[in-house]
Amino acid sequence: MSLSRRDFAKRSAYTGAGVALVGSAGVLATAPGALAAEATEAGAAGRPGHGGPSLGYGPLIADPKGILALPKGFSYKIITRTGETKLESGESTPSNHDGTATFEGPRGATLLVNNHELGGPRSKWPHPVPLADGLVYDPGASGGCTVVEVSKHGDHVTEWVGIAGTATNCAGGRTPWGTWLTCEETEDKAGRNGMTKDHGYVFEVDPHDRKANRDPKPIKALGRYAHEAVVVDPRRGHLYLTEDASGPNGLLYRWVPPQGFEHGRGKLRTLADDAGVLQAPKCYDSGGNFVDDLSRATRTGTVYGVDWVPVPDRDAKSVSVRKQFADGQITRARKLEGMWWADGGAYIVSSFAREESPVQHDGQVWFYDPKRRTLTLKVLLGVNPDPSKDGAFDGPDNITVSPYGGLVIAEDGEGIQHLFGATEDGRTYPIARNELNIGTAEEPEFSEFTGVVFSPDGSTLFANIQVPGIMLAITGPWRRQR
Repeated sequence: MSLSRRDFAKRSAYTGAGVALVGSAGVLATAPGALAAEATEAGAAGRPGHGGPSLGYGPLIADPKGILALPKGFSYKIITRTGETKLESGESTPSNHDGTATFEGPRGATLLVNNHELGGPRSKWPHPVPLADGLVYDPGASGGCTVVEVSKHGDHVTEWVGIAGTATNCAGGRTPWGTWLTCEETEDKAGRNGMTKDHGYVFEVDPHDRKANRDPKPIKALGRYAHEAVVVDPRRGHLYLTEDASGPNGLLYRWVPPQGFEHGRGKLRTLADDAGVLQAPKCYDSGGNFVDDLSRATRTGTVYGVDWVPVPDRDAKSVSVRKQFADGQITRARKLEGMWWADGGAYIVSSFAREESPVQHDGQVWFYDPKRRTLTLKVLLGVNPDPSKDGAFDGPDNITVSPYGGLVIAEDGEGIQHLFGATEDGRTYPIARNELNIGTAEEPEFSEFTGVVFSPDGSTLFANIQVPGIMLAITGPWRRQR
């Protein structure tokens, strides 16, 4: 059933402030420079980036090894590192670690599927994903996924190829049935950038069953575009997907499965290329006015009603999917990035907006409620005036919902890069800082954090430093953040 702008405006008028507060019990204002809707009773949202003495884990302590600054009592272990650790086959761990998910493994082990964001021809990269026999989609492509098994006590690590011959594997998403959906952030077609097949698809990787990954097949029903992340609504079976693109800005998508389809391991790859319906959002504010871009929201707690518009040509045979819509047909957003399913809906990141967008910001996190068909702005970061200074947070990318409350967010901004937490009442705190300078002393440069995710038992926070490619396991006195 369509949610028209008149319906949404009528609902807003009828329920008054109730609609404006949908999902906002957990409204998050973030970091110095953040924009908050209004102060909570505790005043936390009025003091973004600052909390009481019990918030967080204390100041970050510089790492003498120059890799990761952590609070007192915390430690890290390097799980994989490009050029140093090896796959089962003897080849180097591939570079450019990105989206990651964790799964329960055998004998108390943790399994991780790790994307490697490698685009263009294989000759471009010293350490592409090896073309493992039977696991290759396109022999011209550099990217893919590896599967990492970490033993119960962390004293043994094994890594192997999950899929190869894919391109620019950025983020993705864990499925309720225990697999990983890896997303290609590219629109390269065969004959371009060394590719021998079309790219811009989603593939399924099973960390438990190596045979299931043989003869990779793209899930064309989910569309061909610059994919970023994906989540699954376990109740309705819908998939939500983000697109990281500009000129024009990208889209959030919803895929509705065909009637009678039942999800499960390997089921998505059996779908016809045109199975189900791929849709893009059309948003309205509480007054029933069309919203052209999510950057229009300048206060946390902003709620938009969402209608869904069918995509004309999901395989983008001649025109990119996002360019198939005229102005006024759909709602766009810049740098749609990480997603996470929790609390009955999808958390969705827009990493930043600049001159290409109606309003500039340094990051948003939205929450889509499928029951109410609303998007609520949870996090809004104002433009960081000096990214070279420590303290402010900008450019959210991969996110996860913490078992200790709130969100954990990986930065992909300018300057200094952090992992930081955001509580439900609007306070933020640092968890880690990247200290690996890949630039020079005169012009330091720090790679983004990616793939932030907790182990299944919640004891370990895994995260990656994308360049050169390091997977880290962080442990310490985790506690509930209130």
